[in-house]
Amino acid sequence: MSAVAAPAAGAEPARARRRTGLGITGWVAATIVGLATLIAVIGPLVTPYDPNLSDLVSAWIGPGAGHLLGLDVQGRDVLSRLLAGARSSMLGPLLIVVLCMVVGSVLGLASAWRGGMVDTTVSAGLDILFAFPGVLLAALTAAVFGAGLWAAVLALAVAYTPFVARILRSAMLKERHQPYITALEVQGLGAVTICVRHLLPNVFPFMVAQASILFGYAVLDLAVISYLGIGVQPPNPDWGVMISENQSGILLGYPLPALLSGACIVAVVVAMNLLGERLLERAGTEGRR
Repeated sequence: MSAVAAPAAGAEPARARRRTGLGITGWVAATIVGLATLIAVIGPLVTPYDPNLSDLVSAWIGPGAGHLLGLDVQGRDVLSRLLAGARSSMLGPLLIVVLCMVVGSVLGLASAWRGGMVDTTVSAGLDILFAFPGVLLAALTAAVFGAGLWAAVLALAVAYTPFVARILRSAMLKERHQPYITALEVQGLGAVTICVRHLLPNVFPFMVAQASILFGYAVLDLAVISYLGIGVQPPNPDWGVMISENQSGILLGYPLPALLSGACIVAVVVAMNLLGERLLERAGTEGRR
């Protein structure tokens, strides 16, 4: 009876490995993200045609010889614009995530470590920023600085920062009260040394997971802003711009250009969310070990 109830040798390590791995879904999502990143890097260099070269006489020509995915509303090669548009569609969200993660980490760490008046002041400032939706803030920024990618990136970074700071504050506050932090303080280590060498490395997996999820939201929000005309400006290739330019083709019977750009956005957003969820599970598992 005891032999049946006891786990087989090596079974528990195997389960631990499965818990800490990404799994099939995570690896598929990581592959999609990696492919999108590769296209963003080399896409503009390998376009078969000039993505901005238009031929109005050939507008809405479907896929065929010479144009694998056909031509759009202005007779531009759809494949070339998808490849070239991947750069702004991926670079913008990356900048947003980097900016809000850096600022949010500093605010969250200061709030969690110092507490008291610092925590109250930071929380009050974050509450004010929460009142501004990202798209509305992007519209206001575009009105002041002009429409474009950089204005949208700045606006969304500001809009995402309070969310990031709140999430990271909770994680860092929990880590702040761990026994090893108290032991390091007793040994005489300074706050900066403890935070940089010990606290931040321990919450870094959680930060990476949150950044992955946030990247997906940034891709979607930036596409919406470009679609509304206050982000990337035509004729510059961008997935959000492509949907805006080619939406009339859906009613005219030429839906492929708009659907393909939309499919690229959906694929990246879903992949980043799935990858982020797997990374969160892995970070939680490693934190309990």
